[in-house]
Amino acid sequence: MKRYIVTVCILLISATFVFASSHKEVTYQDHIRPLMESKCFMCHGDHAPSLEEFDADQEKYENRNIGPRMTTYEEVKVFVIGDDAGAIMRRLDDGSNTAGGNSGNMYEYLGRTDEARQQNLSVFKEWTGHWTLKRSDELTDEDIQKFSIPE
Repeated sequence: MKRYIVTVCILLISATFVFASSHKEVTYQDHIRPLMESKCFMCHGDHAPSLEEFDADQEKYENRNIGPRMTTYEEVKVFVIGDDAGAIMRRLDDGSNTAGGNSGNMYEYLGRTDEARQQNLSVFKEWTGHWTLKRSDELTDEDIQKFSIPE
C-alpha cells in the first residue's frame, strides 16, 4: 500500500511539472501580435493612422475601413488599460458580457468559425488577465491590479 501511495504521489508531481512546462504564459510578442497580424492588421496595420490621427478624423478612416494602428505593444496597451481602456475587449467580446448578448463589432474577424473565434478570444482573455468592458474612467484600482498584459 505504501508503494502505491508513493507511486501515485510521484505521478501527480510529474504530471504537475509536465503541465507547468507545457503551459506557457500568453504574451503580446508570442501570441497576441501573431494573432493580430493574421486577423487585425489589414485594418489596424502599419498603414493605419495613430490613435490621435484616427480620433481627429474618425469618419474618414471608418469610411475606408481603417482603424487606429495597433502594431506595437504600446499601441495595443492603450486599448486595454490606457486612455481608451476596454476598447479592445468591447470590440472583441462575444456578447456573453453584455446585457443584450450582442458581440462586439470585431468579434466576427477573430476566425472563420465560432469555434475559431472562441479559441482566439480565449487567447486575448488569458493575455489581459481581466476581461472587462469598462472604459478608462470606470476602472477601479482593483480592476487595474487584475490586468496582466505581458509583453
